[in-house]
Amino acid sequence: MARADLILDLIKNSYNGNKYQFKKVVEALIAEERSKQHTILADRLQKELDTMLRSADSDMQGRNMSSAAMAPVVNNFLQEVPVRKSFDDLVLPTTVKKITEDFFEEHFRSDILRSYGLEPRHKIILSGNPGTGKTSFAEALAERLMVPLYMVRYDALIGSYLGETAMRLRQLFDFVSSRKCILFFDEFDTIGKERGDIHELGEIKRVVSSLLLMTDSLPSYTIVIGASNHAELLDRAVWRRFQIRIELPIPDSNAVIEWLKMFEKKNNISFQVNLKNLAASLKGRNFGDIEIFAQSVMRRYVLSLPNSDIASFVKEELKKLELNIS
Repeated sequence: MARADLILDLIKNSYNGNKYQFKKVVEALIAEERSKQHTILADRLQKELDTMLRSADSDMQGRNMSSAAMAPVVNNFLQEVPVRKSFDDLVLPTTVKKITEDFFEEHFRSDILRSYGLEPRHKIILSGNPGTGKTSFAEALAERLMVPLYMVRYDALIGSYLGETAMRLRQLFDFVSSRKCILFFDEFDTIGKERGDIHELGEIKRVVSSLLLMTDSLPSYTIVIGASNHAELLDRAVWRRFQIRIELPIPDSNAVIEWLKMFEKKNNISFQVNLKNLAASLKGRNFGDIEIFAQSVMRRYVLSLPNSDIASFVKEELKKLELNIS
């Protein structure tokens, strides 16, 4: 059964003739029904909404395709990412943990916020060097919220003809606006570049403008995450649109030790070396490199059972990284 506040908003906006708010409320109803696995009702609501919008405004014809017609189009632009990480797998700075917990409280108690005319924040920008855990963070967010994670496919999204990319963006945003999900723009600087960049043509400037407008129109249950290795390339207006800005740093020694302990516990093994020394040897490496190292040790350990000497594997894998351990 749809929430009472949504039904009241639907009646109010329908009576007042507010088409924009009416559309947002119906999309919220559709997303809620989908989250309850009421797909038949959700599809019927979507179909009726599309029909009403087409008849009310001919400009919406190209934008409001039925779910069935839109699905194969959007599948070309989005890739659903398997969620394998949780926050129990991540080592995050204390400040990031606090920001994350505040974010979850807003979404888990969104009814209270809405009763005061407020919406939970839903736009996050992640910055940091490659391998610092931006994609893992997005996966963990999806796992905690129990929603699908969609990654934007730039190879299919960016077209060569004038206006083609903006049109595809419109189709993509129409798709996610009626679903509780996370929309993940990895390497966000690919599409969100600074519009003042003299090396960029007018087309990318128009795309950034379209992206900003579409992001603003998304309901709060659709979470947008942008991740960038080169935050300095992002358009300043893009930065302002994101309500939460998180920088994920290269791990220090304490963070590496914590990660190694978590890996040992999760896999029921011991590296059989001094973890402080091991962390010192891995200093300057990102979490991606450290995970590759640990999994390489684990593979060799498993394949040599029952006579495994894991400490020797650790030293040998470190040598491959051109590191030493005392």
